[in-house]
Amino acid sequence: MKVVTAIDSFKGSMTSLEAGYAVAEGFKRVIRDAIVNVRPLADGGEGTVEALIEGMNGERHEIQVTGPLGSPVNCAYGIIKDSMTAVIEMSGAAGITLVQKKDLNPLDATTYGVGEVIKDAIAKGCRRFIVGIGGSATNDGGVGMLQALGYSFLDSYGKQIPFGAKGLKDLETITDDYVIPELKECEFMVACDVTNTLCGTEGCSAVYGPQKGATPSMIMDMDKWLSYYAAIAREKYPNADPKYPGTGAAGGMGFAFLTFTNAKLQSGINIVLEETKLENYIKDADLVVTGEGMLDFQTAMGKAPVGVARLAKKYGKTVIAFAGGVTKDATECNKNGIDAFFPIVRGVTSLEEAMDNQNAKNNLADTAEQVMRLMKVR
Repeated sequence: MKVVTAIDSFKGSMTSLEAGYAVAEGFKRVIRDAIVNVRPLADGGEGTVEALIEGMNGERHEIQVTGPLGSPVNCAYGIIKDSMTAVIEMSGAAGITLVQKKDLNPLDATTYGVGEVIKDAIAKGCRRFIVGIGGSATNDGGVGMLQALGYSFLDSYGKQIPFGAKGLKDLETITDDYVIPELKECEFMVACDVTNTLCGTEGCSAVYGPQKGATPSMIMDMDKWLSYYAAIAREKYPNADPKYPGTGAAGGMGFAFLTFTNAKLQSGINIVLEETKLENYIKDADLVVTGEGMLDFQTAMGKAPVGVARLAKKYGKTVIAFAGGVTKDATECNKNGIDAFFPIVRGVTSLEEAMDNQNAKNNLADTAEQVMRLMKVR
């Protein structure tokens, strides 16, 4: 029997590959000679760097960069040597989890550290980038990132504007005289699963500003400043389009990538499926296994397990999923390619016990064993 596992991480409990190997252990208790190909899975957000490093023989790099509020933070990213592809999560340098709730303030928060990570990867020879842009603390239109890469965003006195969204109110001129020359050789696959525009009622300030600490007056100001920023950008870069779906992602980071770099905004799960070449493994499989920490209605809306299921159904494969927990509305997943799903918590337990790494692996292996016993007698 040939099995392919592509399971998203159980956040705070198991990595993608740990979950896959636990399933493999359970299956092989029943069919010793089962061939189980354990593949990494992520959706472009948290865990993507870890999953692709583990699953694609990547290297982990860690550098100190400018954090969202200016203090230094350590940011990890991956390099896939075969293709010299850098895998970056912007949240590692500019994420909302790096800021205490009481200190959240998009007027001050900068994406400068993201640019420093990109610059470091370029210096190490990378020209292809996978960048996940979820979970930001910022609303600076990606200007901080671009400043780190050599773009100048100048006020009326010819000085660089300050970090954060507040700097945009002083913006008068954009120049690219000092952009690092290697940037034009780079291509960016930007994992973006939202369609928000840069400005307006569906823009980044209005929709995501409140969770980043913005007050109603701040939202109005930032939206106005971002609109002016886009207008100035369009004078120099005619393709700048603040109404393009996804330009409002991560406080305008989508706009920055599309306007100032060679970038495409793509579904995070589609990027990962393509980069890991999962389709090649699924073609010859007898069974496809996926899953994540919590299977629910949102999973059916296009999260990683359903991305795997849809790919598997292209070849008519049976798909099962394992999860730490499932909700009543998880049945929607059955309509989207997952034939059956199984929660792995096997009795009354505390959250701490259920999340324990070894307990989770044991529970998953034991559940997988019982599922395989049933499949064996079919």
